Amino acid sequence: MPVTLAPAALARVQRYLAESPDALGLRFGVTRTGCSGWQHVADLARDERPGDTVFEQDGVRIYVDLTSLPLVDGTRIDVVKQRLGEQFLFHNPNVAEACGCGESFTTEATAD
Repeated sequence: MPVTLAPAALARVQRYLAESPDALGLRFGVTRTGCSGWQHVADLARDERPGDTVFEQDGVRIYVDLTSLPLVDGTRIDVVKQRLGEQFLFHNPNVAEACGCGESFTTEATAD
């Protein structure tokens, strides 16, 4: 299943890319952290790496590394407004449990 962007997230990433012409797209994945094990990470992609899977939506490329793909496959990325700012919100169908603070998560595949 592809990683997709909700309309608000798509517009936000398009703005970031317009401001950073050297960026190739969005890099999305996970990193080990917190009490549950994984945290979503999103940044501008500056290069394509061996093993990347690339999804494309309305001209925006989403780069996902080989390790992250099974943990984020099918994720829909959205943007939520909180107070005076905005942040990405990840609707990841692979999340089995999340820590109390919401910083990290685990999946069925990575649960011990």
